[in-house]
Amino acid sequence: MNISSFIMQVAYFVSAILFILGMKRMSSPKTAVSGICWAGIGMILATLATFLVPGLNNLWLIILAIVLSSLIAWYSGKIVPMTAMPEMIALFNGMGGGAAATIAAVELIKLTTDVQVQLPITVIFFGLFGALIGSISFSGSICAVIKLRDWIKKATYFPAQQLVNTAIFVGAVVFGLIFALTHTTTAFVLFFILSFAYGILMTIPIGGADMPVVIALYNAFTGLAVACEGFLLNNVAMIIAGTIVGSAGTLLTLLMAKAMNRSLVNILFSRFGITDAAAGAVHGEMKSMEIDDAAITMSYVNSVVIVPGYGMAVAQAQQKVWELAQVLMSKGINVRFAVHPLAGRMPGHMNVLLAEAGVPYDYTIDLEEINDDFVNTDVVIVLGANDVVNPDARTDTTSPIYGMPILNVDYAKQCFVIKRGKGAGYSGVQNSLFFANNTKMVYGDAKDVITKMIHALKSQ
Repeated sequence: MNISSFIMQVAYFVSAILFILGMKRMSSPKTAVSGICWAGIGMILATLATFLVPGLNNLWLIILAIVLSSLIAWYSGKIVPMTAMPEMIALFNGMGGGAAATIAAVELIKLTTDVQVQLPITVIFFGLFGALIGSISFSGSICAVIKLRDWIKKATYFPAQQLVNTAIFVGAVVFGLIFALTHTTTAFVLFFILSFAYGILMTIPIGGADMPVVIALYNAFTGLAVACEGFLLNNVAMIIAGTIVGSAGTLLTLLMAKAMNRSLVNILFSRFGITDAAAGAVHGEMKSMEIDDAAITMSYVNSVVIVPGYGMAVAQAQQKVWELAQVLMSKGINVRFAVHPLAGRMPGHMNVLLAEAGVPYDYTIDLEEINDDFVNTDVVIVLGANDVVNPDARTDTTSPIYGMPILNVDYAKQCFVIKRGKGAGYSGVQNSLFFANNTKMVYGDAKDVITKMIHALKSQ
């Protein structure tokens, strides 16, 4: 081993350590920022070490691509609003899967054009497996972005859908095996076409409420694809980094499925959120309340729990919500934030928003810790959350969300739901909480409503 190869391998080893330490620090909100920095340093080190690969060609094209993509990523990261962060994560994750699939395509196509290129059959299978899941992750993530942007229906079905999807997936696997054994161009092209098609067809029938789980799953796919292509290129850094991302994404996917009390198979292959007109119907009337009346009521209570949801993110009301909490605390009222792990459009969405507003971590309580306290809570303020506070998840066996753990806000003495309209949530399931006797609807944009509540409280 020459000096360049030795330095490269050492750099890869140090990068792997930084990846692991960075991932560990990301597990806590208090150390997440430093964890991201550590992992970023590891990625920079691994990228620079790659320039020591013997016989590296097209050096200036590589540098140009790195510079341009870095500038695009930096600019888009600066301007993207928090409400669009799930789409951005899905998009960047899809790019990783697409890159892994492209690497496989470039390396494997050599088998069809150069008879002197010989690869062990196990390495070819690793490359094809990485190409398969990388292609699925790419096209599926792009489809997820389109669905999150509401450019297509949240869930789309057609006759014999699962049968068609299965046939396409099996076809991709078969053509991959044919290519591995025969190295024919036709099998190679059909393998990639069917792999990309399956990613789209796998994603379009999945409902909006399940999209965070799907994004986490595609994140795992991308990591595993990168690890497989690391075997194809004999690149240790890709193997280690891909394995870390793949295992973390898999764990996150399973934890989210557990939080919904549903199996991953049920999430991927059931028609969640699509019901008949009568299904999930709630009989009764929503009772509204004026903003000033809600504020006056809160002035004479001892405890308030705020439940943030996507409505807070859309209105970008997190700063005002924290200001409201501070005003209430100045009156001697105990205020806490109850955060459901699936609130918003991605895991930790609400935690990030509250942290951005400066809410101390001690005020943010998880579902398991706070659920038993709702019965002793005077007022709960629900900010745009829907499925995560729907009592039907406990009581209605016909509901698509039956069995999903929820925040027991309906046990509180009073519940104020801040919502822009009377419609169902993102999953399309009507919420029986809105019709409960102890619930009052406060209609309007979350930021505007909270601002008026603050003024009303300060004027008393």
